[in-house]
Amino acid sequence: MKKITFLLLGLFSIQVSFAQKKAADLLIKSATIIDVNTGKIIPKQMIAIKNGLITAVLPESQLAKYTAAKTLDARGKYVMPGLWDMHMHFGGGTEIIEENKNLLPLYLAYGITTIRDAAADISPSVLQWRAEIEAGKLQGPTIFTSGPKLEGYKSVWKGDIEVGNTQEISQALDSLQKMKVDFVKITDNTLSPELFLESIRMARQRGYPVSAHIPNALTMEQIAAAGLSSVEHLGYALKAGSKVEQEISAAVAAGTLKGKAFNQKVMDTFDETAAMATYSNMAQHGMYITPTLSLNYILTYFEKDNHKHDTYLQYIGKGLQKTYEGRVKRVEQDDAAAIEFRHQLFEKTVKTLPLLQKAGVKIMAGTDAGYLNSYAYPGIGLHKELELLVKYGLTPLQALQASVVNSPAFLNKKAYGSLSTGKRADLLLLNENPLKNISATQKIYAVITKGELLNRATLDQMLEHVKKKNNL
Repeated sequence: MKKITFLLLGLFSIQVSFAQKKAADLLIKSATIIDVNTGKIIPKQMIAIKNGLITAVLPESQLAKYTAAKTLDARGKYVMPGLWDMHMHFGGGTEIIEENKNLLPLYLAYGITTIRDAAADISPSVLQWRAEIEAGKLQGPTIFTSGPKLEGYKSVWKGDIEVGNTQEISQALDSLQKMKVDFVKITDNTLSPELFLESIRMARQRGYPVSAHIPNALTMEQIAAAGLSSVEHLGYALKAGSKVEQEISAAVAAGTLKGKAFNQKVMDTFDETAAMATYSNMAQHGMYITPTLSLNYILTYFEKDNHKHDTYLQYIGKGLQKTYEGRVKRVEQDDAAAIEFRHQLFEKTVKTLPLLQKAGVKIMAGTDAGYLNSYAYPGIGLHKELELLVKYGLTPLQALQASVVNSPAFLNKKAYGSLSTGKRADLLLLNENPLKNISATQKIYAVITKGELLNRATLDQMLEHVKKKNNL
């Protein structure tokens, strides 16, 4: 009788113990966590994931208190939030929508769990993908999109919403609001400087973050005062650092300064003291900047590597590759003097990067990858962007922060940005420490997107599937 009683008590004890265990969908054990906010390395941690969220981050000694259908041993691996590409483009026309859709697994295969589409000419498809991914019906990175961007009449860009007065700006914003876009994008091909500033103000009044190309007829001080949230591309920071920026803007507005003469004037008059004053003002206004070094670097040094035999082209559809031709043909026409000039301009421009960081302007990592933008590749391109950010003045930690901390902060997405309880379970597991060598972001062991584990074999299968679809 005593034996039976002890046996029953033992079984009851086991059942109670099991019942008291916290359930998870996935447990990661023996992980070395990278705190991307501080740069601190935290070894021997466990991470519990349930319903697409991180439910616990604890010392691995607490592992016995959890139970899960899947457990991933991350011994010797470095774990950080999934990467963000904060400037890419879907587009190129309805005939290559499927080629654009084929980029979605490519991003995940390279550890990029979130992307920001900075204006597309296939917005209905992008908005559909955004919804399907969020609902779990389509596998891909989380998409934040501006939808079509605002421009003036007869813009060179396809798919824009063209505006010519404040009433049309209001109507355009109404249409974007119906699309439930995540931010507003404005460019300056034919939009007047006055309406450009008014577009910023009106979009901000509706609560949208606003990113833009900047008219050279305006100063950065005017742009900051209007409330621009993010400057897209680093070149605008060079002009903003001129000690005669106001004079240059006035000459551009008068039509007396353009092209090579404009760039030469900007380079000749750049002044670090003036630049730091302007950049500090940008920081005080809470402005961000997305340098997009990748495309400029590729085109600047195209004579050294024309990328036409890149093995990565096997992942890019033929229609998308065809959109590369315009920029390629332009740089191929440059003579020796023009090549030297573009080298000087690029190298002068990238000197602004550490100054912006020092002044407190938040930098975001984005590639400008997608249609039109020659050999700036979706996926691997972000890793190249991180390498360039470090090459030209950021620390590896600052480069990682540009991708995974500053990016969600720009969009006020508080469910991202760290590995902590309640955050979205978008994780990147690496074989090496990227704080020691930024190229280690390419040493991917596994990716977790919305709580779903994609191991190395799965990632390789995804890449192979993309390649096969492009060769059908």
